[in-house]
Amino acid sequence: MYFNSTGKANTKETITLALKTAREKNIDYIIVASSSGDTCKLLINPDNTNIICVTHAHGYPEEGKSEMLSEVRYELTNLGIKVLTTTHVLSGAERCISKSFGGVYPVEIIAHTLRMLGQGTKVCVEISVMALDAGLIPYGKPVIAIGGSGEGADTALILTPSHASSIFKTKVHEIICKPSLY
Repeated sequence: MYFNSTGKANTKETITLALKTAREKNIDYIIVASSSGDTCKLLINPDNTNIICVTHAHGYPEEGKSEMLSEVRYELTNLGIKVLTTTHVLSGAERCISKSFGGVYPVEIIAHTLRMLGQGTKVCVEISVMALDAGLIPYGKPVIAIGGSGEGADTALILTPSHASSIFKTKVHEIICKPSLY
């Protein structure tokens, strides 16, 4: 499925397609980017799929603070959703170096290359690697990742992530949906 626009307007369709694909292909793990928890709440399903919500790191967008309210984190956890808040694998400390000294560094090149397929594609790869590195998903198994271009979700992929230390072994198997980049 290719959407005519990016962003929040595609969220419900993206979630529907991801859940349908998970059922059809017997995929047990769905990783979703969500800073407010709203996208994650749409993933509540009767199939007992393992849902992992990956938030922005603490300190984004405001130093020392978490973008996700603690009440929302508690609600998601009580619904059986694992919530991961950690350094983003495709920016993190390297962004500090590029801001401080100028230039672009290897991890940022990976991020910009993935953005050639859309911001949501970059997010899907990134959150999957983060979830694997945190031990929340099994190594070597395909998962579904849901990401977006700003607010909401507009991209879903089937991929097998690898650890950050071997990120080039990550394999994108299928694009379930994404915005057309015309």
